[in-house]
Amino acid sequence: MATRTPRPDALLIGAPKAGTSALHAALALHPRVFTTTPKEPKYYLCADAPPPAYNGPGDAHSQQEWIWRREAYDALFVPARDDQLRIESTPFYLYLRNARRRIAEELPEAKLVVVVRDPVDRAYSNWMHLWSDGLEPVADFETAFNLEHERIARGWAPFWHYRRQGFYGHQLQDLYNHVDAERVLLIRYRELVDDPAGLLDRVAGFLGLETGLVTSIPRENSRSYVGPGPSTAVLSRVIRAGAVAGSWFPPEVWRRASAPLTALMQSRGAAARPRLEKATRLRLVRQFADDIDLLESVTGQSFAPWRADSSAGSFAGRTAADRVA
Repeated sequence: MATRTPRPDALLIGAPKAGTSALHAALALHPRVFTTTPKEPKYYLCADAPPPAYNGPGDAHSQQEWIWRREAYDALFVPARDDQLRIESTPFYLYLRNARRRIAEELPEAKLVVVVRDPVDRAYSNWMHLWSDGLEPVADFETAFNLEHERIARGWAPFWHYRRQGFYGHQLQDLYNHVDAERVLLIRYRELVDDPAGLLDRVAGFLGLETGLVTSIPRENSRSYVGPGPSTAVLSRVIRAGAVAGSWFPPEVWRRASAPLTALMQSRGAAARPRLEKATRLRLVRQFADDIDLLESVTGQSFAPWRADSSAGSFAGRTAADRVA
């Protein structure tokens, strides 16, 4: 039997905080699926060269974990059995133009599962993730959202691009210019929340896997919301300073050192997750209106709920309002 080239057979791509981690965790339970460790190698964000020198809070530390050498990336897939479908999940692949085009060129047969989420909800969850980890220095979401241009100009990494990450219409339009549509499955975060069993069967069928073997979505990548206050301000500054120092050490060293600080901040500042005010949401929805129109044109689907003045909710909202999806 011929040895398979150690490459992915499928990629889970889409915006961060859109449910890719949860879908990855569910598919990993399928007996015929092999998922990589780490989940997000970020290989196609590079170009067989080290990642850009991003300099937002925590960026220098996190980019040490990017896998940019071809031999290291290929090695991730070597343990897969011959009967397993090999999957890796890096949501930033949809966002970055060079990643989309490199995937189209280097993986001409790989299937792509694209996960999208209401762009305002996604951005809010993204901000809350970074805020609750002590990395986001701005306590007001809309203020942080509107700092995007300045932050990009200063070289902050893609995870800080709250607005641009949600321009799925432009991203998918470019992707479909380079990848045949039948190789792409577009799914929505709400499907993961509302009908996980049905969604998992649809994904399994698209990937050529047996259906009915995985029926639920594990909760992944959630954290407690941290309210603003004196202890939050002090501890978050310490965490950001530590992330700078941690960039000089192996990633696992900083993770062990920072975990107690993050846990302390989250325990002292734990608060109910605030809902985004309708007026704020409508102001932000207007910034995505043209791209939502384009997304509907590109996909032939309606995304009307994304224009509403209230959030559709999240995984966390099903059980506890003080958790971040």
